[in-house]
Amino acid sequence: MPFVNVKTSVKVEDAKKDVLETKITKAITTLPGKSESHLMCAVEDNVSMMFHCDKAPTAFVEVKIFGKSTRAAYEALTEKLCDILDEEIGVSPEYCYVKFEEIENWGFNRFLF
Repeated sequence: MPFVNVKTSVKVEDAKKDVLETKITKAITTLPGKSESHLMCAVEDNVSMMFHCDKAPTAFVEVKIFGKSTRAAYEALTEKLCDILDEEIGVSPEYCYVKFEEIENWGFNRFLF
């Protein structure tokens, strides 16, 4: 039940959003026990953002998962997410933050896991 939300200062065309979402969906399998089949992903583009006191292409990625994972898995996913954003929309890894949040209670389809 992961949710990945990408906020970026870059204007992203719909076709490129599809590419980002597809690559992020595949990358989530870096976390043990997480699959593409239950990932929800959003890309919010053209967000007014500043980092390092300049307006270079910037991104903030939130990864929320049900349960827990390991530091090594989070590091591997951070690398993949930064690479995807660099390759696809030109956000340098030094202008990208990735936040992980482990969720204990997660509801879906009228029930709680």
